[in-house]
Amino acid sequence: MENYFASQKDTIFRNVEVLIYVFDVESRELEKDLHYYQSCLEAILQNSAGAKIFCLIHKMDLVPEEERDRIFQLRQEDLSRLSKPLECICFRTSIWDETLYKAWSSIVYTLIPNVRQLEANLQQFTDIIDANEVLLFERATFLIISHCQRQEHHDAHRFEKVSNIIKQFKLSCSKLAAQFHSMQVRNGRFAAFIDLFTPNTYIMVVMADPSMPSAATPACHRQLP
Repeated sequence: MENYFASQKDTIFRNVEVLIYVFDVESRELEKDLHYYQSCLEAILQNSAGAKIFCLIHKMDLVPEEERDRIFQLRQEDLSRLSKPLECICFRTSIWDETLYKAWSSIVYTLIPNVRQLEANLQQFTDIIDANEVLLFERATFLIISHCQRQEHHDAHRFEKVSNIIKQFKLSCSKLAAQFHSMQVRNGRFAAFIDLFTPNTYIMVVMADPSMPSAATPACHRQLP
């Protein structure tokens, strides 16, 4: 791997926007892991000094629950120190809970141009149609890009749950040689609409009025600036 870095690093690390480095929290070769990480940082400094740096402290589910905060804090402090003069953002992750989804969504969020304007427009749109909540998802991965809510929600993991439901439904569609385009869900308490918004995003609108006609919501969301 060191030879690979030495011979190809100028090509690999040129014009990099984001470096995402995954550390196995149970690795028995932490010193080697940190050495490779610092080699990446040196190449980033030489070729893409403006890149954003993210570190995933992965497999945290294997750490005893009472030790997780302490272990993560120690790793985060070490990586922050080793990353200087660059700044790294650390996430604790596991495939068994929502942490990996939240980490990837946070990383995608940092890459969106004019994200503040997008959030302001989403807030305005939510107010205009009197929605409980509006969510914007990346089309391919269904990672959450932005959202606006007007009421507190008790389920902090709902974004991941919605994403998994849609991805499983899309998979079922593909097995039938069909393409997923939109979905609506209704019960006695709300109506939810998911529809293609732009070539790269889907929008989800949650209305408190379950009788809201589905035709009204797509017509509204296409007016979003």
